[in-house]
Amino acid sequence: METQRLEHINLNLLLALDALLSEVGVSRAAQRLGVSQPAMSQSLRQLRELFDDPLLVRSGGEMALTPKAETLALPLRRALVELQRLLQGDIGFDPTQSQRRFTVAMADSVVGLLPRLLEKMGEEAPSVDLEVRPLVTNHYPERLATGELDVAISTNFDSLTRDVRSEVLFSEPFVCLARKSNPGIVLDESGRLELEAYLALPHALISPRGEGPAVVDTALEALGRKRRIALRVPYFLAAPLVVAHSDLILTAPVRTAREFTHVLDLFDPPIELPPFDVLLVWHQRFDKDPSNRWFRRLLVAAAKE
Repeated sequence: METQRLEHINLNLLLALDALLSEVGVSRAAQRLGVSQPAMSQSLRQLRELFDDPLLVRSGGEMALTPKAETLALPLRRALVELQRLLQGDIGFDPTQSQRRFTVAMADSVVGLLPRLLEKMGEEAPSVDLEVRPLVTNHYPERLATGELDVAISTNFDSLTRDVRSEVLFSEPFVCLARKSNPGIVLDESGRLELEAYLALPHALISPRGEGPAVVDTALEALGRKRRIALRVPYFLAAPLVVAHSDLILTAPVRTAREFTHVLDLFDPPIELPPFDVLLVWHQRFDKDPSNRWFRRLLVAAAKE
């Protein structure tokens, strides 16, 4: 596409292209933009003519992006995000006047940050909104790079790329949770769970990836011991609810546990478990961006409190 042709192009087609490349389907793209499927099909026909490429093709019963479409996806998303930032007045960002929306991807293990974060946003930026998205670790770097995500928060970023910045929000220890009056709970003189009683109980395991051992199992293996995992769930906030209505015991981050002290008792684990770091990550492109820096500062303050 030649630059001088831009004035002859319906720029709404670029929004349609972004939706088509993101959703990889006409129906889903139409739903995303709130238009009819015939209208989106017409936009796709125009885009195919504009770029002289089919963009979306049928492959094994599903739609797939052509190589050219794949090369367009990230630059297009980056350009649209930058345009949106311009329209929102992010240049010379003033939180007291801004009406922009910040987008953060986070695991449900850290949603406890949200109440204090929203309180702080209300104090400093009453018209700024927040959107929380699920954390998909294999896609977060490109979404941070385009600005689709402002930041991401998690405990399990496998490998941070060189263009991603990070900061430790807090270090999280573990505690054990059991329903009040669970008959299997036995404490030693110091108030710590007895190891034999701990191992005799059925365990719930929070496993976001759905497989693999947990830090507890690694620590027990070093002692030549093993526990029975009676329940494995991927959600941090679901496991305590099950434990509250069963004889299961759960070993979980303390911040998650504190949300359930009205129905669960908390105990120190009977084995030494190293704490883990919760990271705040962002792309280097927005390292000095005024709005991104303001949002990161609020997150750090909320985490400390």
